[in-house]
Amino acid sequence: MAEEVLLTKEGKEELEKRLEYLKIVKRPEITERIKVAREFGDLSENAEYDAAKNEQAQIEGEILEIETKLKYAVIIKDGAKKGTVSLGSKVDFTDDETGELSTYEIVGTTEADVELGRISNESPIGNALLGHKAGDKVLVSAPSGIVKITVKKVY
Repeated sequence: MAEEVLLTKEGKEELEKRLEYLKIVKRPEITERIKVAREFGDLSENAEYDAAKNEQAQIEGEILEIETKLKYAVIIKDGAKKGTVSLGSKVDFTDDETGELSTYEIVGTTEADVELGRISNESPIGNALLGHKAGDKVLVSAPSGIVKITVKKVY
C-alpha cells in the first residue's frame, strides 16, 4: 500500500478542483491540439504534434499523481490538539538569536509552501515544533546549524 498523504480539508479541495480542471478543460484542449497537429502531415517532422504529445504526457502524469494523492489522502484536523503543535496547527515563534517573529501552519509535504506560510511536518522546523506548547524553547537542527526558537502561540 502507498504511504498516506496528509492534507488539510482546503488542500484536498484544491487538489479536487485541479483534477477536475485537468480532466474537463486541459484534456480536451490537448486532444484537439493533437488532432489539428496531425492534419499538418508527416508526424516524424511535426514539431506541433511532438509538443502536443509531450504536453499530453505531462497532463496525464499530473492527473495520475493527483488521483493517487487523493486515493491515499488523510485529512488532518485544524489544530487537532489545541495548545500543542500538531499537524494543522498555526504557530507563532521567535528566533532566540535575532528576535524575529515567524508564523507558520504545519501541514503535510503535499501542501507545504513557505511563501503561503505553510511548512511541512517533515521540515527541520516543522518536525522540531511538533508536540511543543507556548513558552517552550526548541532546538532546530537546520542546514546552517542549531537554531534556538521559542514558541509564542499555538492556534
